[in-house]
Amino acid sequence: MRNYIFSEEKKLKSKLGGEVEIISLFDSQLRELAVVRDPKIKGNDLKIEKAVSDLRNLEGIESRFVYYPWRESAFEILPETEYISVRTNRNQLKIKADEQKVLIKKKIAVAGLSVGNAVALTCAMERICGAMHLADFDEMELSNLNRLRAGLPDCGLQKTEIAKRQIAELDPYIDVSVFNEGVTAENVNEFLDESVDVLVEVCDSVELKFLLRQRAAELHIPVVMDTNDRGMIDIERFDLEPDRPLFHGAVKGIETSPKALSNPENKMKVVQAIIGNELSPRLLQSMPEIGKTLCSWPQLASGVMLGGAATAHVCRRILLEEECPSGRFFVDLADIIKI
Repeated sequence: MRNYIFSEEKKLKSKLGGEVEIISLFDSQLRELAVVRDPKIKGNDLKIEKAVSDLRNLEGIESRFVYYPWRESAFEILPETEYISVRTNRNQLKIKADEQKVLIKKKIAVAGLSVGNAVALTCAMERICGAMHLADFDEMELSNLNRLRAGLPDCGLQKTEIAKRQIAELDPYIDVSVFNEGVTAENVNEFLDESVDVLVEVCDSVELKFLLRQRAAELHIPVVMDTNDRGMIDIERFDLEPDRPLFHGAVKGIETSPKALSNPENKMKVVQAIIGNELSPRLLQSMPEIGKTLCSWPQLASGVMLGGAATAHVCRRILLEEECPSGRFFVDLADIIKI
């Protein structure tokens, strides 16, 4: 969205070649900024107005204009530093100010935007990164609306475009790069380059899971995977252990070359080894029905949202260099909440 952020109204209109509706949020955001800077003046209109005047005249804070093509409208908002300060203020002290400064310089790559949509949005809301790479080849369909934060107007759009729009409307200063063809052997080096700090892998392709981990291990990038069943989170700290076996060694002894994975029987062995024997009873019941009475893997919105929260939590801990070892962990609501 940075291509659509302008320092002046006239530059915005010049770029767009005509009139555009501008909705100003600048004055209200200045008031918020004044209170964030000095919480003691909250509720005192006179002191707030004095503080706002100082922000304008003494500090010289000027607005920015962000244009959303899909809405055909623009918004007048705070400049980047002040915008981030206000938007992340309620993170404190769960995320401290010095930690937030560290996080806004980080980049997260998300491969797969079903569960990955919830991950990307949660990371953006907490502002635990300043840049993202988002990859998915698929378009939004009606059957996706049981678990993705989207609506009928989004059907037919690419999942990457939907996520990019959602993040841009939340925070236009987050730098988002999209890979509309998904991750491929041809673009994996661009998707997962040395600037990426954490890879979130939530894709269906077994071949891609291997390709991404091999690349992540080469670059010493940690990998976090959510499986959307029993709140299972998989963490592989290739940044700390670049030589650790893929999938914690679960596929050791199984042929995993591209040619071998093209064999359905061998691929199923690999899938079973990766997933393990810790699936929920309902998912176990569903698996033999896929391709027969079921179109695909069953997923629920509650599981997707839980995965987004858990994955963002893990990413934040990794990015802040807190204790977060490799391993497999569960946030199993059925096990935790027993009635």
